[in-house]
Amino acid sequence: MRLSFDEIQSEIKRVFMKYGLTEEKADICARIHTESTYDGIYSHGTNRVARFVDYIQKGWVDVNADPVIEKDCGAVKVINGNMGPGILNALYSADRAMEMADQYGIGMVGLKNTTHWMRGGSYAWQAAQAGFIGISWTNTESCMPMWGSKVPGVGNNPFCIAIPRKSGPIVLDMAMSQYAYGKLGVYRLAGKQLPFPGGFDKDGNLTSDPGAIEASGRILPTGYWKGSGMAIALDLAAAAMANGKTGADLDREGQGSCTGCCQIFIAYDPYLFGEEEEIQAKFDDRVAAADATTPEKEGGHVTCPGERTAATRARNLAEGVVVDEQVWQQCLDLAAGKMDTKDIASTCILDNMKEEEKK
Repeated sequence: MRLSFDEIQSEIKRVFMKYGLTEEKADICARIHTESTYDGIYSHGTNRVARFVDYIQKGWVDVNADPVIEKDCGAVKVINGNMGPGILNALYSADRAMEMADQYGIGMVGLKNTTHWMRGGSYAWQAAQAGFIGISWTNTESCMPMWGSKVPGVGNNPFCIAIPRKSGPIVLDMAMSQYAYGKLGVYRLAGKQLPFPGGFDKDGNLTSDPGAIEASGRILPTGYWKGSGMAIALDLAAAAMANGKTGADLDREGQGSCTGCCQIFIAYDPYLFGEEEEIQAKFDDRVAAADATTPEKEGGHVTCPGERTAATRARNLAEGVVVDEQVWQQCLDLAAGKMDTKDIASTCILDNMKEEEKK
């Protein structure tokens, strides 16, 4: 079935209100989930609804909590999320970083005691659309092996950077592994192999079999040793800046996905040392040169980060997005109080491979 943006947002909002969020908070969270869905990031859109409700019911998210500024050092702030909804904490923190960038040219926020922010790219797009260069990342519990290990030892800590190019923002949103676990599930359910090796099987063999990687828990760090090195550095930098928990602390607490994590939000004015016309011309020239490089396959097309996302968003807004009927029924049942989240939190995965192949 194809659904409009308003249909998806309205139903997800009903779900969140059913499980304790105020109408205002539910509306904001539902919007972010819907935007992720329309951008083709199903794993953090409709698919995350049941999991978020599961976290609420387990007490891992306090729907009544609000973020509080704990320390204010001018262009730098530390915010305590008080274990409230991660989307709301992240939006609040990103807004404070942009306010400081308006005043000082640059602003930085360290957020601690927060919960899963869903799609990290949401806050990068937010910065770019407001005209700022944005940089953000989060630490998480260990779910990826350090290079040379066969057991998880570091978080798959997402990193985002956004460039406010007026003719189309350039937005990088990446995990520290070759493929995130959500993507492995999508390929496995579709009965497909990964396009490139994404991890190791239980015998230590590099493989493109998503099920074998899920079974071993040995996802492949991006760039091998570079990805795991970057992940540990991001973890430490976030914990120090926010004076919050490291991934090791999250491991010991064992509450679940990102519960109690730290996040960093940086915004800065791209026109501090150059005129807007000059800087935008640099952006356009560089992106055009990259996009014009020869594709590896005849008929292929090279794009910079964020360009395909923007195209997907435009197409889905015009045509409606294809939503898996089973996943959508689960959302409807959650809104009606008919579904036990324990039974669906691990199965609410949208098989969107056919749509992905059309891109």
